[in-house]
Amino acid sequence: MIPVMNADAPESIPDVSTAAAMLEAAIGQIRFARDYTRSLLDTAPPECWFEIPPGLPSNLAWQIGHLTVSQYGLLMFRIRGRQPDDLELIPGKFRKAYSRGSTPSDNPANQPSVDEFIERLDRVNEISMRELAELDPAVLLEPVGMPYAVFPIKLGAILFCPLHEHIHAGQIGMIRRSLGMAPIR
Repeated sequence: MIPVMNADAPESIPDVSTAAAMLEAAIGQIRFARDYTRSLLDTAPPECWFEIPPGLPSNLAWQIGHLTVSQYGLLMFRIRGRQPDDLELIPGKFRKAYSRGSTPSDNPANQPSVDEFIERLDRVNEISMRELAELDPAVLLEPVGMPYAVFPIKLGAILFCPLHEHIHAGQIGMIRRSLGMAPIR
């Protein structure tokens, strides 16, 4: 199949059993991407998280806030809609601070602590992975708008999640290197 990023382009939607197999592969990719991201973060000193290196537009704090909001959006909100507990998990202020198009801040005073960022990142990941494991495969074929990868269905949103995380892992790696940290790989 040819990856489709244009909503007007034709695509071949998989059947339920193929979508279920693709979901299992996507879950593995999401885990791999998260393990890699965590390996980058676990070796980054907390005092560096809010520093925006010269010549770069972002910092570690914004990247992690953004990955948290994005994983929630792609794997929870877009798959099953907003649930009552979601506002505690991703408050509006947090979502606005770290959504696409927001501006990274180097002021730690008006942001969560490093521990709070990690706790929220891990919590969203834990819930979303549990929900994906319990998902009725028929739901995967329901239509969804951008962003998605390959298919304009809920499976496409799930497939986009590890791709998106790897893009930001690359940015995290660049930020780390710009702050004088050694590469992980």
